[in-house]
Amino acid sequence: MMLPLLDTAHMLAGGLVLVSFMMLYQDRLSALINLLALHALVLSLAVAWQAWIQNAPELIITAATALGFKAIAIPVALQRMIKRLGIHREIEPVVGISATMLAGIGLVALALVVMLRTTASAAPLAREDIALALSVILLGMLIMVTRRNAVSQVAGFMSLENGLVLAATGAQGMPLVVEISVAFSILIAFIVIGIFLFRIRERFDTVEVQALDQFRGERR
Repeated sequence: MMLPLLDTAHMLAGGLVLVSFMMLYQDRLSALINLLALHALVLSLAVAWQAWIQNAPELIITAATALGFKAIAIPVALQRMIKRLGIHREIEPVVGISATMLAGIGLVALALVVMLRTTASAAPLAREDIALALSVILLGMLIMVTRRNAVSQVAGFMSLENGLVLAATGAQGMPLVVEISVAFSILIAFIVIGIFLFRIRERFDTVEVQALDQFRGERR
């Protein structure tokens, strides 16, 4: 396999890590959702590139699914949701941005060290892309645990799932039926989450996790 092909694949996977850091740093909800759309767009490009260099045309459908649902449909629906809920404001992190970014750098370093050592016998394309995909997964988890707003936690979950797709395609792809089932599962989960968010907002007049915990404590 030609070196430029590997370099482009690694560049796209690294771009996904970069956008994950941008999401981790972002403190505006609307901008976070825009970055989520960018995250999915980079994922679709990475999967499409993998489809070409692996000669796996079924991955084109995976890339189209990521582009249509994750980069367009879901972010648009989330933007409409926050407008309807009236929650245009800054995201309150559990810890400071500086500490969060340092934790993110540490997680990426850990992912690279662990995966590059444990997959030393694997193909260069697979081992480096899987290491970067694990970085995306860990950063998605970090977004979820360091954000108090329920919508931003949904964005973290979606970025985590993007990392799983990147890992699967980097490891010579996944069965198309599995990816389709994952896509529909995520779509259904998104619909359910949306319903719960509207109910939470209607009942408690907030979607802040901390405020919901305080309300639960007051009821005891």
